[in-house]
Amino acid sequence: MREILAVFYRDYRQRRTNIAFVFWDLFVPVAYLLLFGLGFERTMGGQFSAGGVHTGYSDFFLAGVLAMTTFGIAMNTSWGFFMDKDSGIFYELLTYPITRGQLLIGKICFNVLLSSTGAAFTIILGALVMGIPIRWAWLPVTISLVGLTTAGWFFLFSIAAVRMSRMDSFNTFTSAAYIILMFMSSMFYPLDQLPAWFRGVAYVNPMTWQVDILRFSLLGIGSMGTALLEFAGFMVFTIGCLAMAVRTVNRAG
Repeated sequence: MREILAVFYRDYRQRRTNIAFVFWDLFVPVAYLLLFGLGFERTMGGQFSAGGVHTGYSDFFLAGVLAMTTFGIAMNTSWGFFMDKDSGIFYELLTYPITRGQLLIGKICFNVLLSSTGAAFTIILGALVMGIPIRWAWLPVTISLVGLTTAGWFFLFSIAAVRMSRMDSFNTFTSAAYIILMFMSSMFYPLDQLPAWFRGVAYVNPMTWQVDILRFSLLGIGSMGTALLEFAGFMVFTIGCLAMAVRTVNRAG
């Protein structure tokens, strides 16, 4: 347990020294909610619906902001992972009396705490400032979903961070993943009125699964059956990324 706490504390100190990452992790998604949510809601004049349910665009977009928070935190932490490897610190860590599994667990624990804090802050802001009708009884479920889905993204980016040796290649991968996974999903718009080819891509996108289950837990939009199916799909994605991440770290050094 001490080893995991040591990794957790190291990531905390590392993140604290880079205020830009903290700003990106916690406040940029909130800025998206305020700018996009209020802007589009006023443009549409309240004539917005998702899955046959009339709702405000800010309400609809809140789940996307939570997914954006988990994704950004995982991506930024993996960047620190890559820099550790690039500088040789990662290989030095592997010589310490700490297992590679404990290294991953310590990092994911820090990610989960950070994303849960950011999610709670965003939900409270959305409810108090923007009047979003949160299902408060489901809040523990929502925060748990935030933690679980953060793990999936962190393991995905960790694979790239350890395997890639060039910074330009790693930055290209993370930037492409950021754009493709977010915009080819249900984060910004409902899928039922989009072209069939777009829906086909979005339905197999883990980001869509994450946003949909968060949207169901927050607002009740969608069906329980679909939410459970997408949750199962995201858990398969997370377990697969975890297995690959452990294998990649075990082969390092």
